Amino acid sequence: MKHWDRVEAFVEVVRQGAFSAAARQLKVSASHISRLVSQLEAELGVQLLYRTTRQIRLTEAGELYHQHCRHALDGFREAEAALGDMQASPRGLLKLTASTTFGERHIAPLVNRFVQQHPQIEVRMHFTNRRVALIDEGYDIAIRLGELQDSSLIARRLCDRREHVVASPAYLRAHPAPAHPNDLARHRCLIGSLDHWRFRIDGQRREIRVSGRWQANSGPALLDATLRGLGLSQLPDYYVDEHIAKGSLVPVLEDFRFGDTGVWAVYPRHRHLSPKVRQFVDYLAEQLGAAT
Repeated sequence: MKHWDRVEAFVEVVRQGAFSAAARQLKVSASHISRLVSQLEAELGVQLLYRTTRQIRLTEAGELYHQHCRHALDGFREAEAALGDMQASPRGLLKLTASTTFGERHIAPLVNRFVQQHPQIEVRMHFTNRRVALIDEGYDIAIRLGELQDSSLIARRLCDRREHVVASPAYLRAHPAPAHPNDLARHRCLIGSLDHWRFRIDGQRREIRVSGRWQANSGPALLDATLRGLGLSQLPDYYVDEHIAKGSLVPVLEDFRFGDTGVWAVYPRHRHLSPKVRQFVDYLAEQLGAAT
């Protein structure tokens, strides 16, 4: 760090290909740039540049030194920019996608509050249960539920997500509650998008295939059928918590409930995250984390 200004001058000379161009970029004289580079070579005890009247070239030592210094200098500039963005107001278009029910119930109200607080933000929300390709489709953020697939995207956990097997009291009066996931074969199971339910049995993740005469790819429809006593279902907490609290649904097989999964904000990997994305993700984490 003691000769950082000399390193900056050296890297800029290589980037610009000339002392005069580097001097203009750094807003100093060409003689000052030349002096800084010469001082750096003297301190290091190696020649970094071959100089002629027509061009400059890196020596072997200069090539090695430039490779490391360029990354260090870029990182330093990124750090300065990030600090500046901490104070910057989010602005511009924010495009996000989320699953339909969770997005409508939990994400949209938070987006609306965020927009009220930051009037320079424009927002486009798209709710779908289809897995959206963020980069190809031009989205800034996706809110995803459950277990994440391996991805080149950055993921931040916003809050926990729990799944419960539930039934109405009327159903359980007519059908004794299952004591083990294997007992589900003798029950009416209401099937959503998947025909298997996840459990933890003897410390291991197990998927139990279920069957029944009712199926729909809609969480609200599945919840309604469960409340009407048509059978058992496995639903996430944001569908059933209020009904469990009121007694209109009863959780079963809680000893075998699969470990908590998460609600995630995922976004493309950029070296420098924009204020609108960073501050919005921070806001979601604060609000959703406080609600769990």
